[in-house]
Amino acid sequence: METTTAKFNTRYLARAGIIAAVYVVLTYLAGLMNLAYGPVQFRFSEALTVLPFVFPEAIPGLFVGCVVSNLLSPYGALDLVIGSLATLLAAIWTSKCGKRAFAPMPPVIANALLVGAMLAWYEAGFGAGFLAAFAYNALTVGAGELVVCYALGLPLLKVLENRGIK
Repeated sequence: METTTAKFNTRYLARAGIIAAVYVVLTYLAGLMNLAYGPVQFRFSEALTVLPFVFPEAIPGLFVGCVVSNLLSPYGALDLVIGSLATLLAAIWTSKCGKRAFAPMPPVIANALLVGAMLAWYEAGFGAGFLAAFAYNALTVGAGELVVCYALGLPLLKVLENRGIK
């Protein structure tokens, strides 16, 4: 017979696994349309980055999903580390948001800054062109993240709220 703790752990792991799997599938779908990697990104999977606002288990789920998704990144190990770290930091930060309307902001900020810097370094190194490349990449990555997180992520939270989840 399962104890309450075991049920919680099983549910936690199952939900984290499902979130990771959905993140990977949605990223690969965006990748088929050349929208998953690079300075202009509209990863549909990033809509899920608001889920830590409701589900703590989304934090490891999003991180694992991003790691697996970034295995196909044209930026290699750099994106595997920096991009996945951006998702992990955003997920932790999102879990601490007090209001639903602010839940999409941590992924927007974390990805604009971290992924924007990673792409700038990849394109220009730390030479004279870095700041201009960073400004461009932070703006374009941040704008794509803003659209996905607010146009898809925020309505997702509203649907969950309407179903009685937080």
